[in-house]
Amino acid sequence: MATTSDIERYRANIRDEQESIALYQAFAQAEQDKHLAELYRRLAEVEQHHVDIWAEHLRKAGETVPPYTPTWRVRALIWIAQHMGVATVLPIVNSMEQKASGTYTRQPEVQGTTIMEDEQSHERIVNALQGANGTQRGITGPVLAQFEGRHRNTSGGNALRAAVLGASDGLTTSLSLVMGVAGANLSRNAILVTGFAGMLAGALSMAIGEWLSVQSARELYLHQIEVERQELRDAPEEEREELALIYQSKGLDEAAAQRLANNIMLQKDSALDTLAREELSIDPKELGGSALEAAITSFLLFASGAILPIIPFLFGNTLLIIGISVLLSVLGLFIIGVGITLTTGVPLLKAGGRQIALGLLAALITFGLGRLVGARLG
Repeated sequence: MATTSDIERYRANIRDEQESIALYQAFAQAEQDKHLAELYRRLAEVEQHHVDIWAEHLRKAGETVPPYTPTWRVRALIWIAQHMGVATVLPIVNSMEQKASGTYTRQPEVQGTTIMEDEQSHERIVNALQGANGTQRGITGPVLAQFEGRHRNTSGGNALRAAVLGASDGLTTSLSLVMGVAGANLSRNAILVTGFAGMLAGALSMAIGEWLSVQSARELYLHQIEVERQELRDAPEEEREELALIYQSKGLDEAAAQRLANNIMLQKDSALDTLAREELSIDPKELGGSALEAAITSFLLFASGAILPIIPFLFGNTLLIIGISVLLSVLGLFIIGVGITLTTGVPLLKAGGRQIALGLLAALITFGLGRLVGARLG
């Protein structure tokens, strides 16, 4: 006999599965690659099968299946996927699949079903699609091999999370700086100069740091590929054996792995490309992305947050202006909290409230310090 707790759990399971269905169906519509679109449709079909299983448990308990209405978070993720690309939200979906796998391990009803295996397979698929740096590259032979093979951890970043954190850094830094100067009771021009100088300095620092990070990674990747090229030229038999062992580790039997490695080694360009991907986890076509694009993006993200507290001071320097600056910053902090909610699933009020509280705390400290120092200097 199902308990009240069981019924609530069934409903929660159905809701989670329906969220996945909505996302995968949207991905299928947004994806231009017909093979990937078909893959997402199949994932949605599997999730629908899970919904049917939990719905049956609910009906046996004498309950009806609740209608599904997409949450604001799901709608936001779908909008982002449609306008910024599916790859942008894949890391978030990956986290959702990992959560589902962990949740089902504690539920006895999954015994005798394929739910656990399906969720683990989905986790591997999404993780493989996410790619080595969090971007989607389509389905290649090695990726297909990963779908049913071992789960391969990646160091892929989260573009959406990076955007949120970049804007958060800019807004918090600028708000603290402007409030510190305003607390010292300096002139409007002094506040504006300090604010814009701080915004420019912070944005440039972020951009330079990002450029150096990406460019250094590209140079390292190029060096590693060149070393692999030399090894392929000097010791092709050893490289062929390494490639065969990699494929064996992914589940192929020895004979099949040897045949696949032999075929790849017959084409030198393909061999180097495959060895770079399989042995070094490097995509020779991307090499971690463009350093210039990363720098520009980082600059704009920081500046977009940093400009908010400064704008009101273009119109004066009164207590009202300071209040408007704080209110505008609070709105920005809440929006950043919304972005955090999208990436982590934390409740909106908790994420937004936490972001506002931390930002205001930093501003209060610098305002108080500015007031203290200003009074002594005055």
